[in-house]
Amino acid sequence: MTDSRDEPLVLGIETSCDETGVGIVRGTTLLADAVASSVDEHARFGGVVPEVASRAHLEAMVPTIDRALKEAGVSARDLDGIAVTAGPGLAGALLVGVSAAKAYAYALGKPLYGVNHLASHICVDQLEHGALPEPTMALLVSGGHSSLLLSTDITSDVRPLGATIDDAAGEAFDKIARVLNLGFPGGPVIDRYAREGDPDAIAFPRGLTGPRDPAYDFSFSGLKTAVARWIEAKRAAGEEVPVRDVAASFQEAVVDVLTRKAVRACKDEGVDHLMIGGGVAANTRLRAMAQERCEAAGIRLRVPRPKLCTDNGAMVAALGAEMVARNRAASSWDLSADSSLPVTDPHVPGTGHSHDHVHEVSKENLYS
Repeated sequence: MTDSRDEPLVLGIETSCDETGVGIVRGTTLLADAVASSVDEHARFGGVVPEVASRAHLEAMVPTIDRALKEAGVSARDLDGIAVTAGPGLAGALLVGVSAAKAYAYALGKPLYGVNHLASHICVDQLEHGALPEPTMALLVSGGHSSLLLSTDITSDVRPLGATIDDAAGEAFDKIARVLNLGFPGGPVIDRYAREGDPDAIAFPRGLTGPRDPAYDFSFSGLKTAVARWIEAKRAAGEEVPVRDVAASFQEAVVDVLTRKAVRACKDEGVDHLMIGGGVAANTRLRAMAQERCEAAGIRLRVPRPKLCTDNGAMVAALGAEMVARNRAASSWDLSADSSLPVTDPHVPGTGHSHDHVHEVSKENLYS
């Protein structure tokens, strides 16, 4: 029996958007998941403001790392590596995380792993349900991404099958919530109102589901426009907008398309496991419909608990730990943030520069 202490202890830093996430894992065991969110600072603007997010990351970084280490009950010098989201995401926000990870890794003499945000969303499921089957189909749904990905090796081989061509699902939730005057972020509030509404009350369109449409791509721009026009027509006629029915019918249209295409991809590729991640994976109707359709198709569904679906440092640490366990090359000290890093690059490896020259002078004084 393997001693858990032999498994890699990795700290992960996530700053791709508006959450400063720091997670610590040992192998596939979550020890700490500290998050500092700046969502309230963005709410008055109706969306994330990149400069506000970057400044919030700067202020939250060190306290959040300290909180994670305390929660995990470990010392920074005990770490086997430091992982950080190198992309995709907001450029300024990513730079804060990458810079912090470099500083800690350099001062502590630890290897640095720049990892992909989307691959991290897949890998976080290992903290909930154990090692990922290979291959695994992943449906990632968030404010910036709606993607179908086939992973045969989470550290080196993630293949995109389809993606959003306009508004991502989470973005559509935010925009419809704004039209309904429900506030920001839109996902949780739409979900809440939809529970009391009729999902069949209004026949909203299902984008890119025709026989000649791309099988695995997503489009929610047309749905968003159709819902907004329906609401405007009601208001122009002086009629009350049935907010709960609109929320339920809109949500049903989104999750119908997402689950339909995900199950089809599993069947076409001969994959019997579907993992759903990203912030929208916390949606209760998406989880329920995915479970129904997967059971009918003989597919095993894996969805992490809601807290692990949203952006967090635990998912970055999970992928970093997998990099260490599989002896993947560490990233170079010239690692840079890449706002459009493709998911085909689960991690940004070294370019020949060694980590052996790391200064040790500050290690004893940085943490006890």
